[in-house]
Amino acid sequence: MFTYMTRILIGEFMKFKPLHDRVLIEVLDSSEKTAGGIIIPDTAQEKPQEGKVIAVGKGAKTEDGKIIPMDVKVGDKVLFGKWSGTEVKINGKEYSIMKESDIMGISGK
Repeated sequence: MFTYMTRILIGEFMKFKPLHDRVLIEVLDSSEKTAGGIIIPDTAQEKPQEGKVIAVGKGAKTEDGKIIPMDVKVGDKVLFGKWSGTEVKINGKEYSIMKESDIMGISGK
């Protein structure tokens, strides 16, 4: 029997499952302040952006039908380019969906 949080982490309550090598990401707030207290809007900041992986596909298929497993998993914090992916709205919340190859790396934070 899984706990409520475990069920959330494995995506049981998510009504969206990415296909193949696609990843559903919740973009984390990237607003920052300078030392003088000036807020820099996310539109003026440099890349990359940070997000949390919400759901992943099974992986890319090779020409002979084998599945290459995904390197990212649900719950990972990842870095990706500012203009990577496509914005989607699921259950009233905004996410970004992109191919795993658009992700630059997993953040250790």
